[in-house]
Amino acid sequence: MASVGSPVIFKEFCPLYYLLNAIPTKIQKGFRSIVVYLTALDTNGDYIAVGSSIGMLYLYCRHLNQMKKYNFEGRCESITFVKLLSCFDDLVAVGTASGRVAVFQLVSSLPGRNKQLRRFDVAGIHKSSITALAWSPNGMKLFSGDDKGKIVYSALDLDQGTCNSSLVLEEPSSIVQLDYNQKVLLVSTLQRTLLFYTEEKSVNQVGTQPRK
Repeated sequence: MASVGSPVIFKEFCPLYYLLNAIPTKIQKGFRSIVVYLTALDTNGDYIAVGSSIGMLYLYCRHLNQMKKYNFEGRCESITFVKLLSCFDDLVAVGTASGRVAVFQLVSSLPGRNKQLRRFDVAGIHKSSITALAWSPNGMKLFSGDDKGKIVYSALDLDQGTCNSSLVLEEPSSIVQLDYNQKVLLVSTLQRTLLFYTEEKSVNQVGTQPRK
C-alpha cells in the first residue's frame, strides 16, 4: 500500500503590480530624466523592502497596504543590500555601493513599541560596495560585509540610541553571504566558507579546498 504523503498546496505566482506601481520608473533630476532600477530585495511577514539605484528604500507594509520611502542624506547612490528583522521593534538595515550602512528603526502602532523613526549609521569603516548583511535575532548585533572582504560588527543599543562599530574580520576576496546564530557567524566568500566564533574571535574553515 502506498504511503499517504503530505497534502500538496498549489500557489499562483504573479507580478506584484500593487507594489511595482507604487515605485516610479523614472525621476526628474534637474533637466535629466533618470531611470529607476530595483537593486535589492528582502521580505518577511510584515514588510517587503526594495532598494533602488537612486538611493531610495521602498518599504511596503503588508498589513496596512502602505508604501513608505526612506533615503540617505547627501549623495544619491545605489542600494546594494537590504535586510529586515522583526523582533521587539521592526528594523531594516541598508547597504550602498560606496560602503554606507544605515539601520532604520521603524514606527509601530502597537502599545509599548517604537513611536518615532530613528536611524543609526555604521560610520567610516566600509569603503566599497556592501554585499551582505546579517542580524542577530534580538536586533542588538548587525554584521556587514563588502566586496573587498571586510566584515564589520555593529553593536546597537536601541534604548540609548547608539551604534558602535568595529572591523572583526578581513578576507582576501569578496563577501557573498553572512548568517549569524548563537555567537557564530557563517561567512562565505568567493574563495571559501568559514565559521567565525565571535566570543573567541577564532576561525574554522569549512572544507579544505578553495573554491574554483
